[in-house]
This record gives sequence, C-alpha cells and structure tokens, in this order.
Amino acid sequence: MTASMPRLPFFPPDLFDGERDVVLETVRRVGLADDQRFILGERTAAFEEALRVNTGAADVVACGSGTAALMLVLRAMDIGPGDEVVVPAFGCAPLAASVVNVGAVPVFVDVHPWTMVVEPYEVEAAITARTAAIMPAHMFSVMADMPTMRELARRHDVRLIEDSAVAQGGVLRGLQAGRWGEAGVFSFVQVKTFGSIGEGGAVVTDDPEIGRLARMLRNHGQDGKNRFVHHLVGYNSRFDEIMADFQLHRLPGLAARLARRAEIADYYTERFAALGDRGVQAPPPGREGRCFYVYSLLADRRDELKRHLASRGVGSHVYYPAPLPAQPAFAPYARPGQYWPHAELACARTLALPLYPHLTDAQVEHIADAVCDFPGGP
Repeated sequence: MTASMPRLPFFPPDLFDGERDVVLETVRRVGLADDQRFILGERTAAFEEALRVNTGAADVVACGSGTAALMLVLRAMDIGPGDEVVVPAFGCAPLAASVVNVGAVPVFVDVHPWTMVVEPYEVEAAITARTAAIMPAHMFSVMADMPTMRELARRHDVRLIEDSAVAQGGVLRGLQAGRWGEAGVFSFVQVKTFGSIGEGGAVVTDDPEIGRLARMLRNHGQDGKNRFVHHLVGYNSRFDEIMADFQLHRLPGLAARLARRAEIADYYTERFAALGDRGVQAPPPGREGRCFYVYSLLADRRDELKRHLASRGVGSHVYYPAPLPAQPAFAPYARPGQYWPHAELACARTLALPLYPHLTDAQVEHIADAVCDFPGGP
C-alpha cells in the first residue's frame, strides 16, 4: 500500500460524517418539540407512509429492528408451538431465532453453492404437514428465487415470509425486495443499504390484517386508540422519532447510494472474473434481483486472502462462520443425520469486501488490485 492510500476498513466509522449537522438538528428539533413525543409520533407515521409509497406496498409498520420485524410477522400469522418454519441453513441468527422465539421449530435447508440463497427444491423437500411457513432470505448481493417460492407456498398452502432485511432496493422482475412474500422485512442498522444512526426495522405487507396486528404487537398489544388496553400480548418494539426524521431526510438519496453500490460491485465482478483458477470466485454478474448490501467472494484459501488484504490495508469480514444448525443455540433443532454441505462450504469460503457508497474510485481500484494480487496455487 502506498503512503498516500489510507487504510480501508470493512465497517467504515464515517458513514454519517457528512450528515452530522442534520443529526444534531434532528435531535434538537425532536427534543424541543412541544409535544415531546419521542416514539411512534407523527414522524414515524410520515416515515411509514414515505416508505409505503417508495415500495408500493399497502402498509409499512416501523419497529425496533429487522429481527423484531420477523417476530411481528410470525406472530401476526399466528405461527407458534406445533408449527414448523423452513429456513436457510446459512444466514443470520434471526432467521432461526425469530422462529424459536415464537415457539415454532426451524427446519434448516441447504443453499445454492454459488449464490448462497436457499434452494427451492430443498425447501419443497422439507415441507411437511406441520409446515406453517417458508422463510427464504436474500443473501449478500443476491435475492432468493421468490417467484418459485411464491409458487411453492401456493401449491403447498403455507405462508410465505420474505426475509429481505439485507435487500432493500433490490428489484426482481420489476418488484422490489420485501414485496414478494405475504410480508417482508427491512433492517435499518447502520451498514444496511438504508442504514441509519441506530437500530430499526420495518414490516412491509399488502395484507391489511398482518399490518394491523404487527402495529399492535410492536406496542405491547395496544391498538393506538386506547392506551393501557392490551388486546394481545405484544412487545416493546416501537420506532424512534429521531430515527424516523433522519430516515425521511435520507430516503431521497437512497437511489443514488444504491446506484453507487451497484457500480462498485460491477467493477469488482469484472476485475475478478478471471480469478477462478486461483480459487477466488466473484458473485454472479448482473443487476437483476440484486441488492448489493455486501459483496462477498468465495475463496478456497479464505483466511490467507483475508491476511493478504490486511497487509495491503484492506479490511474484510467473514459472515456466518458456521451454519445455523451447527450453532449451539440451534443445534437442538437440527434433524439427526441431516447435512447441509453447501452451507458448510459457504461458511468456510465467504469473504466480504468493503462496499459503501462513499468509497472513491481510487479506493475501489486499490481494493480490486489487492484481491487480484493474491497469489494462486494450493
């Protein structure tokens, strides 16, 4: 690395540096407002409406996190003890935790070896008389095969929940991520495509009953009309007014940030296309059904590549070092004698590169150069 090239961290500490004045002004305005409403006020309502218009959904319910959004959807669908939910074996813990936390059983299925999204034929093979829902998840930069998932859900008469927490902005066959299932979810944690200054998430749905129940469940089962009247046993998953106001500010710039992410990803993929003989594989090219949240390589010598990049001043990150059914928390739910070879291979090979909109062209080129300089061989 040249002396003029700064270290490039995987998780950048300066995501919102350019909006510091906006953040401070938002805190001041919300904090000094006459109504002193810090949660579930008019700003949250305005944010939900803006996101509803942006996605084309019938309803959007803002809540405390993407994880909470999954639980709200599961509860709104009355999924619980005695039910099974089919989920990918490779992915983030909330995929399984949300199911367990409503009393249902996660059924783990394998993923595609290149895209790392769940395989439809594996999902269908896992459906039983106890299956209440299938819950595919979009992964890194690739959306799951949602048209096929819709058909599977219809044919087997099970609910379809779309874990689109990482995929806001992805579009497949003209329909945004989050719109393919009976309900989808978003996450607004800092590094997501529509990340913010704190935790937050949303339920996205065209089903008015799911929206109504999710709205009640996020606020201790209250209906928003009569305080301290609890129709359901709910959660404290209310949305923050400061977050809502800040996200309203950021929403108009989302398309440009997504476009920059896609531009960087296209450049990486073009540069890495010839690295297969060195054991490094880029994600599939193209923009259809893509979200460009994380750009993750598959590398046979993943740990060596990670050290090589670090020596060149490039941060990288290993997502999901073990399949979900191999995690101590979820191992009791794994079916005896079942294996998830592609999930295990993904856990051993994935390595994510920096992908954030304010990377300069020179920085992106430096990152690509560092990967391309990784020596081949066993």
